[in-house]
Amino acid sequence: MVGTLVLYQNHFMLPQEDSPKSPEIDFRLKEQECISLMKGCNSLEEFKQVHAQIIKLGLIWSSFCASNLVATCALSDWGSMDYACSIFSDIDDPGTFDFNTIMRGCIQELSLEEALFLYIEMLERGVEPDNFTYPALLKACALLTAIEEGMQVHGHVFKLGLQDDLYVQNSLINMYGKCRKIRSSCLIFEQMDQKSIGSWSALISAHANLGMWSECLKLFRDMNSEGFWRAEESVMVSVLSACSHLGALDFGRSVHCNLLRNLSGLNVIVQTSLIDMYVRCGCIEKGLYLFDRMEGKNQMSYSVMISGLALHGRGDEALKVFSKMLDEQLEPDDVVYVGVLSACSRSGLVQEGLEFFERMRLEHQIEPTLEHYGCMVDLMGKAGMLSAAFDLIKSMPMKPNDVVWRSLLSACKVHSNVELAEVAAKNLFQQNCQTASDYLTLSNLYAKAQKWQDAACARAELADNEGLNQEPGYCSVEVQRKVYKFLSQDKFYTKCEGVREMLREMEWQLKFEGYSADTSQVLLDVDEEEKRKILGCHSQKLSIAFALIHTSQHSPIRIVRNVKMCSDCHTYTKFISTIYEREITVRDRNRFHHFKNGTCSCKDYW
Repeated sequence: MVGTLVLYQNHFMLPQEDSPKSPEIDFRLKEQECISLMKGCNSLEEFKQVHAQIIKLGLIWSSFCASNLVATCALSDWGSMDYACSIFSDIDDPGTFDFNTIMRGCIQELSLEEALFLYIEMLERGVEPDNFTYPALLKACALLTAIEEGMQVHGHVFKLGLQDDLYVQNSLINMYGKCRKIRSSCLIFEQMDQKSIGSWSALISAHANLGMWSECLKLFRDMNSEGFWRAEESVMVSVLSACSHLGALDFGRSVHCNLLRNLSGLNVIVQTSLIDMYVRCGCIEKGLYLFDRMEGKNQMSYSVMISGLALHGRGDEALKVFSKMLDEQLEPDDVVYVGVLSACSRSGLVQEGLEFFERMRLEHQIEPTLEHYGCMVDLMGKAGMLSAAFDLIKSMPMKPNDVVWRSLLSACKVHSNVELAEVAAKNLFQQNCQTASDYLTLSNLYAKAQKWQDAACARAELADNEGLNQEPGYCSVEVQRKVYKFLSQDKFYTKCEGVREMLREMEWQLKFEGYSADTSQVLLDVDEEEKRKILGCHSQKLSIAFALIHTSQHSPIRIVRNVKMCSDCHTYTKFISTIYEREITVRDRNRFHHFKNGTCSCKDYW
């Protein structure tokens, strides 16, 4: 039977023909049979036996047969690029298809520079590239972030007149996006006469690569309005990531519905992205629900869940999930352990944190990184173990970074240790990556210890430091699937009559509840009244006022901050949750705070 594999003396043999045929017909038949045998191979050993038969029958000189040999060996799961390259090198006159195949194989094996050298060889031998050459080549440039080579390839695309090919255009969008040239990606997209799902996916991924999360959501909305509903799973992951960073829960839910409508099953990457989205948007229970029902959990799934529980201050549950991971015989890595140690730090599980730090090194043979040491310094510092935290810093095998020293400085402020705070501040300032909040922390610590001259010096040093890296604080809140961003002292929203009136109403209500503004949080040489005005227009308070106006009564409010919440906003939000009977969730740079009935889930431990 034609195409049947017959194993004889460790070789695949072709079946014998019953009747003679003309030489040309016989050659074509044998060629087809060999290719059929080749496609049926399930291992490299089987493939080598077919290869031997092809050589024995003299079919190796057939360009069609040789091309199929290279393609099968280079692109199959069981294939070998070394073996495929040896076959390729024996072809006297390789064509475009052969070069395209071997380049794709190199990229599949992440031999990216080799793919570029093959392209050069292709041009030198006078073999003309086609529209299948450039998507592979541009992918190699994208993975290498080789913008100069990518631009040269773009020039070749124009010379050959392939600039209007859809797949080439999509690959160009992706290449420029990976090389952080977003304007070039947008320009190519805008000039396309015909766009596909792949075009939208490439552009959304390009914006996600640069952390342009709001643009990702806008593009996704535009894509849907153009009638493209069945998006690729990769772009859905990018959109879910955007929702996670922006705290856009309603948008994330709509993406989840889109996935359930258009896909029969969700792979582990998409499921993990969904869990991460719900967790980072404040819906930890929904994240746990999806995680518990997820089949085939991998290391990343567990890592996302552990880190998510840590963010919400649910350390005990995070450690239980970690225990389940070990029961599943999944080996933890350094990222998983960052989540475990963070969970201990944010929940005050000091002894557990110390034990896991030792287990990480001794049991799982993971050398601590800066992130692990940062978690331990934060853990010890919050617990008042300042000397132990300082000793750990001194024992680190690498130079402590600003995060480590800042953690110690913050702990010194909480526990009023001026002497050690000065050491931490000195080391922090020597690294030239200090922020305004570092000076504020030190100044307030001096003031608390009634060292007024030192406090004034810290503030004066801040005023003199013109090149200080001060990240502007902002908050974002989602209302009706749109994300609104607020800066402190935001002139547009403070002038908006509705927001201004709501702020006044909130201030009036707070007076009766006993709220008093913490003016020590204002690092300006102004009187107390002016300080209270400045505090009243903090971005978190503007966000809450806007949400109270534009959301229904008793509905939850979710806010995302880019910096750590100040103590005044923390106290303020606790009062507001009681006055307006709202559940308010705030995600700052460090963790989640769930405010309800005048209390916070962090129990003032942050």
